[in-house]
Order: sequence, then structure tokens, then C-alpha cells
Amino acid sequence: METVLIQINNNKAYKLLEDLEDLHIIKVLNKSIVPKQKLSEKYAGKLPSDIADELQNYVSKSRTEWNKLSI
Repeated sequence: METVLIQINNNKAYKLLEDLEDLHIIKVLNKSIVPKQKLSEKYAGKLPSDIADELQNYVSKSRTEWNKLSI
């Protein structure tokens, strides 16, 4: 048996590897699971603070107006 290191460039490749493993053609030795990053962490600090404050004020105002509406 030979061990090789591969790089996955497409998510569809994982399905192919799982299928090959189910057929006992290959054995996946290391399944690295990368934890997904929260969007709040990913985009924290990306907007300048003055624009972020304006956006927050707009959202707050919009929510207040929405809540005042009676349907």
C-alpha cells in the first residue's frame, strides 16, 4: 500500500472520496474539519466606524418605524 497526500480543490471531491472509501478502494486517513468562522468575526472592523454608526442608526430607525405600523 502507498500513502499519498492530496489537496482538495472542489467540495465535490469529498463525495468522490467517500464513495471510493465505501467501495473499499481507498481509506481516508485524516479528515480535517475546519470550523466555520462566524460572520460577525469575519467582518468585524471592516467598515469604518462612522459608516457603521450611520448604518446602525438607520437600522434602528427602520425597526422603530416598522414596529409603529399597524397591519
